[in-house]
Parts: sequence; C-alpha cells; structure tokens
Amino acid sequence: MSGIREVYNRIANADALGSGEASVESKSVSRLARKPGSAKGPYYVDFRARTAASWGHAFVWYGKTSEREVEVAGLTPAGDTATYVIGHLTLVPSETGASYGDLDPQYLTANYRVYLNEPDAKRVFAYIKKLQANSPVWNAETFNCNSFVGSIANFMGLKVPVRWQRPEVYITNLKAMNGGRQIVHLSSEQ
Repeated sequence: MSGIREVYNRIANADALGSGEASVESKSVSRLARKPGSAKGPYYVDFRARTAASWGHAFVWYGKTSEREVEVAGLTPAGDTATYVIGHLTLVPSETGASYGDLDPQYLTANYRVYLNEPDAKRVFAYIKKLQANSPVWNAETFNCNSFVGSIANFMGLKVPVRWQRPEVYITNLKAMNGGRQIVHLSSEQ
C-alpha cells in the first residue's frame, strides 16, 4: 500500500510543480468526467465513501458546479500500513487532503450531494479548510474519516449518524437521515 501511495504522491507532486503550485495539499484536483453546471445550486458538497484495503474511507468533494475542478477533504493516517495499524491503538499523525482512490469512480460505494448558494458555500468551504488545518491526528475510534465528514455535515445543519460504521453505511445513513435533501441553507447561528 505504501508503494501505491508513493506513486500517487509523485503524480500529485509532478502536477503541482507543472502548474506552479507551491503545495500539493492546497491544489484543486481536476476531474474530467464532471458535468459542468447544475440547476440545484451553484456550489456543492458531495459526501462520499469508497473502498479501501480494509475498512473503506469517507471524504468530501466540494466546489462550484460550473467548474471542472474539485476540492477533496478527508481524514486519513499519514504514512504507511504500520501507522494505520498503530492508529487503532493510539493517536497517529494525519493527512486531510485527497488520498489514493478518492478521485477514481470505480472505488465509489456511496455518495450524498447537497447544493449551496454562494454565501453559504463560502462559509462551509472556510469551515472545511479550518477543519483540515486543525486535524493533526487520526485514530480509528475517535478521530476517523466518518467523524471528519460528520463534522462538516453537522456544521451544515444536517443530521449525522454515529461514526462507528463502515464509511459506505455511514454515507448511506447520512443521506437517509436527511431524507435525501439536496439543498442546504445555513442558519444565521452557523
């Protein structure tokens, strides 16, 4: 698995260097299969789950419906398989950007997309960036990918399932608990 992650990191670093970006973490990822535009709202947050070597992974895509670029945020243990295993016992360093497989449709197992207007999207996107900056650790029991995306959903005023579920079930339950609601308007308290 560390070999796959190394290949992914090399590709991401090459893309960042080629575009003049200083940091891979802050780089948007272009996805060619995206359809531009939406009648539901100009911005979106897509709660997603995908397969992984063991348990699965939950993360979000977010951005503007009329653009091909997508931002990715999720919480994963930084490092190799050993870090993942140790993270079941104690806190380990984390990464909060795109991880291997987050952009590949063949690994997708569940998703729930909600649309936002521009003022609400700015607030939600700022919250996601703040959450990324303030999530230095991962732990399978407490600070895991489900709790990370759940924090985003909660900020948006969505009902959130308990985090101790497989990511596919978590995202499916998130959608069901919110009645498949597709448009979100933040309250003034958020």
